[in-house]
Amino acid sequence: MKASAHTRMRVIRAGIDTYQQPVVYMHRDCEICRSEGFVAMTRVQMQLGHRTLIATLNVVVGDMVAVDEVALSEAAWNALAPEPGVLASFRHPEPAASVGALRAKVFGERLDESQYLALMQDAVASRLSDLELAAFVAASAGERMDQGEATALTRAMLAVGQRLDWGEGLVLDKHCVGGLPGNRTTPIVVAIIAALGYRIPKTSSRAITSPAGTADTMEVMAPVALDLPAMRRVVEREGGCIVWGGNVRLSPADDIMIRIQRPLDFDSDGQLVASVLSKKIAAGSTHVLIDMPVGPTAKVRSEVAGAHLATRLGGTASAFGLELDVYRSDGRQPVGVGIGPALEALDVLKVLRNDADAPADLRERSVALAGALLEMVPGNAAGTGASRANEVLDSGRALAKFLAICEAQGGFREPPHAEFTADVTAGVSGRIAAIDNRRLARIAKLAGAPGSPAAGLATALRIGHVVQRGQPLFAVHAQSRGELAYALEYAATAAPFAVEEVA
Repeated sequence: MKASAHTRMRVIRAGIDTYQQPVVYMHRDCEICRSEGFVAMTRVQMQLGHRTLIATLNVVVGDMVAVDEVALSEAAWNALAPEPGVLASFRHPEPAASVGALRAKVFGERLDESQYLALMQDAVASRLSDLELAAFVAASAGERMDQGEATALTRAMLAVGQRLDWGEGLVLDKHCVGGLPGNRTTPIVVAIIAALGYRIPKTSSRAITSPAGTADTMEVMAPVALDLPAMRRVVEREGGCIVWGGNVRLSPADDIMIRIQRPLDFDSDGQLVASVLSKKIAAGSTHVLIDMPVGPTAKVRSEVAGAHLATRLGGTASAFGLELDVYRSDGRQPVGVGIGPALEALDVLKVLRNDADAPADLRERSVALAGALLEMVPGNAAGTGASRANEVLDSGRALAKFLAICEAQGGFREPPHAEFTADVTAGVSGRIAAIDNRRLARIAKLAGAPGSPAAGLATALRIGHVVQRGQPLFAVHAQSRGELAYALEYAATAAPFAVEEVA
């Protein structure tokens, strides 16, 4: 049925970033709001030619939007790519088919594969609001999603995305569950593995709740927003890549769930398993190593929790025929010197370049992970991986491969430096007894990371080090005086380093 004149409105661009959530803006006095009963936060279906989008309505009370206009957020605008002056029609969308499954999960019921598939299909089609998706995330937290459900959710995420096929042969990959500032081993591991002739097409995420994701760090050195054909060309040419997974959209449902989890700052083991493995399987991986830092302020807090998560990951990987191993590492303190995209990139380059001041812990962890991944390859002898990884680093082959990958992705560039820095000093003399990773991450984010790539903090201190009163504990890096002041104000009371006075 053709839309009547009163349901059609001229489309304009709002110029408002709502992250990945499509939002439309209408004036409260517009005829369509009155006739259709649209109010703030209503879900509306927008028709523009043959293209359809379901979005959330925000109501404008000022003069930003005329009564005969609808303004689109950046996410909505990019999804529809409208021509100038085009008219769009609006109506209430049909109820999402998965609402029953969502309610069942909220009330503690176990969902089957068809219900998870319906939820992910509706999520990708924007038929579920962010509030409904947040309810799903909350209802799945803790122990509310069992092993079978985690596998079912993984299948559902795979079903609504794309899958890469690299043909015959092994495809290696590694992933860190997160929670450890500065743990930027991926670029080094990819360079080592690719230099040895193995395929390692790495898709990485941007920061969710941290000061930097692997994609953020890599982006200060080379482009990462490659599409699938470009990613394939890089891997076919160099054997490996480090690209932003959000642009290749191998698991678009997971990208949506990550957006919901970002402000909530929590997830469940089941959702974490589905998130990680759906992307690894979609990327065509055959052998995956999981780096799991364990520590009181890491994402995985205890050995018991780590063992439980490892069992979950292994069970779901087995269901898909994926070879998976878990490497449990020290999560009590940060890795490297820098925390923040550019500062972490500088650490990566120092390790690859074999600089005298390269962070020893970042090199050791990268070599251990690369070695463990090499030993997953059939025919490679146990206990030989780390020595092979060391040789590739020492010889400069890893650096040469990393630079080649950067060039294939669009060109290498040196990381930027922050305009403003300031030291935070020790209030007492003593020995460092503990380090709060979350508070360090918070300081780096207040300084502007990852939005300002050069922002963050730098520290080489570790548990057991002795400090003197007035000695710098860490240096805050910022791109503006205001961000520097915010970070320093929080740092003054946060006390991320617990210093025990020495008699």
